Amino acid sequence: MDQGLTVFVTVAEKKNFTRAAEELHMTQPAVSQHIRALEETMGVRLLERTNKYVRLTKAGEIVYHHAKEIVGLYDRMHHLVSDLSNVAGGRLAIGASYTFGEYVLPHILARLLDRYPAIRPEVTIGNTAEIAELITNRQLDVGIVEGRFKENAELTEQAFAEDRMLLVSSPSHVLARQTEPLRWEQLDGRTWIIREAGSGTREAAETLFTRFAIQPSHTIRFSSTQPIKEAVAAGLGISLLSDWAVRKEIRQGDLVSLDIEGLPYVRQFSVVTNSPYRTKALQVFLDLLLAV
Repeated sequence: MDQGLTVFVTVAEKKNFTRAAEELHMTQPAVSQHIRALEETMGVRLLERTNKYVRLTKAGEIVYHHAKEIVGLYDRMHHLVSDLSNVAGGRLAIGASYTFGEYVLPHILARLLDRYPAIRPEVTIGNTAEIAELITNRQLDVGIVEGRFKENAELTEQAFAEDRMLLVSSPSHVLARQTEPLRWEQLDGRTWIIREAGSGTREAAETLFTRFAIQPSHTIRFSSTQPIKEAVAAGLGISLLSDWAVRKEIRQGDLVSLDIEGLPYVRQFSVVTNSPYRTKALQVFLDLLLAV
């Protein structure tokens, strides 16, 4: 494979020639030479360079998108061939939605590396839609998501674990002080703390809004779970969150789970791949994952 593509991808991601050279164990002039040669081949400028920044041109964005996929396919091909005679090892690009990636995946990786120290996991955390897109573009070897995403015939999806969703509030919230089980109409007209569009957690909340005719008086949106927990603990509102995400806060008394008929809401974690070929590293990771 043309090394220029790898150099270009690294420069685009590091946004700096010096840092890219350090990453690639090359000199900066060598990196610059590879970029110039690629631009000459493409017949267009791919990077805008100043003393303060390096950023992609419009043409560069197109080349980066495809170069990233080409580099990933080349690495995967190399690992598959190497797997024929070697033990599980090498790079393993894993994507995970926030709930699984932040609260479950680290424990699985600890067991993986304890058994297979030659594997080099690289983890990308994003919402369900973002991870599905990266899998579709072959920029990840495997993704773990919750909820639904746009169907794609190229992707293989397998549900492997349940995720229990709880309604949580601060201990001082008026709903938390009620001794009788809550009724769904009591949740109408409240402030809800929710995730951004494309998140499986957001999808679960909207499913409940529709099912029980809930109209929040106000919503506050965050792009990850941790600030939602902080906002709920501060008394800003209520939220529907994964049991995995709030176990510690409930145990410590920072959050409480509200008692209401129909909860916990159960959804599925699914593992998504985009190739019939699996490296040994991917296979042993999947074996651990499906044993959760």
